[in-house]
Amino acid sequence: MQRSSTAKNLCRQIFWDVFISHRRIDTSKNVSGLLYDHLSWFNLRPFLDSRCMKPGDKFFEIIDMAIRNCKVGIAVISPNYCDSYHCLHELSMLMECNKKVIPIYVDVKLSDLKVLDNRSFPIKELLRYREAIEEAKNTLGLTFESSNG
Repeated sequence: MQRSSTAKNLCRQIFWDVFISHRRIDTSKNVSGLLYDHLSWFNLRPFLDSRCMKPGDKFFEIIDMAIRNCKVGIAVISPNYCDSYHCLHELSMLMECNKKVIPIYVDVKLSDLKVLDNRSFPIKELLRYREAIEEAKNTLGLTFESSNG
């Protein structure tokens, strides 16, 4: 109980050591959640939306503040990551804020990472997102295959 109480208090901080960007449906119960727990265990202050936000929080207000006030970003890039407006927003903002970004590729090949023009993003945003994904692809990261544990 003590550990979870401490973790909850860390989430209400203004500054975080690590911002974790992830596609919740792909990674929250494995990589992202475990990463959050592991970082907390070492007394780091990680930000993970599913652990640090509460009902009623304004999503972009909290996310943007967390990104601006973090030291490092971790992008947990999964097969559906590039389909998410929120994930692409987070990644592009991390890049634009000149944060060090460590990509973790989960069950995805670099060659499969593309931001498609499905007409759901304004063209200006589409270009930002494509640039951010290309920058992530050109950054040394880690690979995780869930089938291998």
